[in-house]
Amino acid sequence: MANLSEKKQSKKAALPKNSGPMDVALLASIVKLMQDNDLNTVELRDGEKRVMLKRGAAETVMPVAMPMQYPAAVGGSPPPPAAANGTAEESAKLIEIKSPMVGTFYAAASPDAKPFVTLRSEVSDETDVCVIEAMKVFNNVKAECKGTIAKILVNNGQVVEFGQVLFLVKP
Repeated sequence: MANLSEKKQSKKAALPKNSGPMDVALLASIVKLMQDNDLNTVELRDGEKRVMLKRGAAETVMPVAMPMQYPAAVGGSPPPPAAANGTAEESAKLIEIKSPMVGTFYAAASPDAKPFVTLRSEVSDETDVCVIEAMKVFNNVKAECKGTIAKILVNNGQVVEFGQVLFLVKP
């Protein structure tokens, strides 16, 4: 009875020198087979040896932006209408107050406190208009303009994105 290492050596000796996954003639015939059958990927395995052939340009997968779905804020007031009986000309004259970060919009400093601003509230450059919470850090957002709050575009507790318009101010 031959031991295991002798069997392995006899198998290696029995194989032709160019057989196996790196045989150029075999690879050429596989590439021809791929072309004839319009295949773009073939994978060969021989024990622990592995060869993968790919042909054609690398596929580019473009990410598709999907809108995020967030649960409705509990206890929040319904959102104001997007264009409340105003003309596009009037809306064009309004100043936007945008979110400086991604986070959760809060109209007041605490659930029991009055909102920082309401419709028709007068604001100045230093007026706090809301708080955006991100990772348990509460950041006050200033109006950075002078005028009257004409529209509030988000609900209390709503998740907002960077650059999202929160308020429209009539100068």
